[in-house]
Amino acid sequence: MDFFEISSKHLEALTQNERSLFDYVIKNMHTLKNRSIREVAAECFVSTTTFLRFVRKIGFSGYSEFITVLKFTALEEPEMNESPFVVEQKQYREEYLKNLIESVRVMESAKIVRICEALKSKPRIVILAKGLSKNVAYYTQFLYSVSGFDVLFPRDSQYRGITMQKIKPDDLVFIFNYEGHDRELVQMIEVLKMREQRPLIVSITGADNNTIQNMSDINLYIFTDEIEINGVDLTSRISIIALMELILYQHMEETMITKHN
Repeated sequence: MDFFEISSKHLEALTQNERSLFDYVIKNMHTLKNRSIREVAAECFVSTTTFLRFVRKIGFSGYSEFITVLKFTALEEPEMNESPFVVEQKQYREEYLKNLIESVRVMESAKIVRICEALKSKPRIVILAKGLSKNVAYYTQFLYSVSGFDVLFPRDSQYRGITMQKIKPDDLVFIFNYEGHDRELVQMIEVLKMREQRPLIVSITGADNNTIQNMSDINLYIFTDEIEINGVDLTSRISIIALMELILYQHMEETMITKHN
């Protein structure tokens, strides 16, 4: 039994509050397995009845089965040490692949359909990213540009400020920010959302509940092990690339089917 295999079938039916509970479970999987339902519910600021209803909604008969599966999954996916370089390479490779697989597994079909629907009109794509995520933005710009999209990726703060003035309602805005709390990007979203007519905002962040996730029209999230060396963020963004590729490939497939029909 695997927690993700069971719960992934039910994610599309979750409400926003239930999605927050799911995110909490993912983040705290290794500690929840030893807690009672009262302790977990209190930590999530919900009643035990609400949490039990959530557990059943994601495919479990009750809290007992939920915890049993969490324990099994946690055993299969041990916690990483503080630095990945103090564990065996084989173990780190396995964790790396599991993070990538889980990031793809929890993608909600309804969200991808909505994004692909927006791509049908060939909108201009605007990518907002900072830090290490800029490297993902470079690749995404190339990938989508070659596929026929007009892609705008402002590289620095000044360029982003100029770009903000030029964003149109029919643009499609992607935001890559793992932490999900970057002040500049949050302010940019706030400005866009204040407009009477505004573009669709899609963000890709970490799995933790965060500001950018909650402000976006659509949020996709990734799993990865956080790595920092000498004060430099080296946390893998490979899962963001995977999600952006899958979105494009689904769009291309749907376009081909439409043409053949």
